[in-house]
Amino acid sequence: MTAIPRTASLLWALRSYCASHTCKPCYFTWLDQQRVDKTPGLLSHFSPNDLPTEQVMDFARTLPGSAVRRVFLAGGEPLMWRPILGLIEILKRGGLEVVVCTSGVALNQPGMAQRLVELDVDGFSVSLDSTDPDYNDTWRPPRKDGDGWEGVVSGIKTLLAARVTEPRPRVGLYTVITKLNLPDILGVPQLAADLGCDYAVPQPVALPEGHSLYDTLVLTDTELPVLEEQFDRLYTAGLPLQLPPRTYPGQVASAVHHLTGVVEGCFGGDTLYFAEPDGSLWDCPSSLKMAATPTETHLTIKGADAAELFGKPSGCGSDCTLFSVDCVNMWPLMDFDRVLDTTTSGSPA
Repeated sequence: MTAIPRTASLLWALRSYCASHTCKPCYFTWLDQQRVDKTPGLLSHFSPNDLPTEQVMDFARTLPGSAVRRVFLAGGEPLMWRPILGLIEILKRGGLEVVVCTSGVALNQPGMAQRLVELDVDGFSVSLDSTDPDYNDTWRPPRKDGDGWEGVVSGIKTLLAARVTEPRPRVGLYTVITKLNLPDILGVPQLAADLGCDYAVPQPVALPEGHSLYDTLVLTDTELPVLEEQFDRLYTAGLPLQLPPRTYPGQVASAVHHLTGVVEGCFGGDTLYFAEPDGSLWDCPSSLKMAATPTETHLTIKGADAAELFGKPSGCGSDCTLFSVDCVNMWPLMDFDRVLDTTTSGSPA
């Protein structure tokens, strides 16, 4: 029997509720937004339909027999879900690469960072939106005192100390860029370098039209000159970090200028899939693609075998007319072969 080539990545939002922060521009919706937006694939912090733990674990055990090689664990904050270490152990035992997308504050829990290093987690993408603690904590309000900006930075330091001199896990900062924090395109990667992190990704905020914060935060053509200037400064700063490829700033600018467009040879449904907390599986993480997916083709990981779901490319791999800022925010995930490569450092391709 021929082995299935392991070429796919799975972005897996594990739980709806986030015990960490109440981030205002989160891609999960809050209750007031749910009342007006019924878009298919809409993620909610208040979903009562998250898969039971055992069903999550059962599906995870099938992933080694599939085309999935890398799993990005997201949420609701994944490291505050009690069974998370057991799930990571299953995935790593199955030979998968694991990247945890986290707020970082759970890394301060006694023994947590050390245990994650022992489990051989491959990467941690930590969310931090500014070098200014007040700005960060205004838009990412922590649920508990001490879990704001200072708690995030402390968690990063704890993780880096736990890995000692080993090259893995790779640690990086993800920053949501809005109209209000354009200087952090350079500022947060500088902070990442100062802390000893390995990569940084400034990504544009993604909010649907009609969202209460759309006009306040979403980038427009007015911001393009400053955005492009800040990206130029970032890519010429010579920081000892992995950054997205040099094509990335142009992709960001294109998404700001054109709300939709064409993507040639899209990776969605070919090498990147998205699973929701209720088990819904999409062959592309784009909200536009989810909304355009016929109901009769909706899939689920509930009770499923990953080899059947990911046995061969099932979606795009071809031109797609639904380009949006969602696409731009997914492209850095496709760069993780380079991010996780410990033999290279510092310069974008």
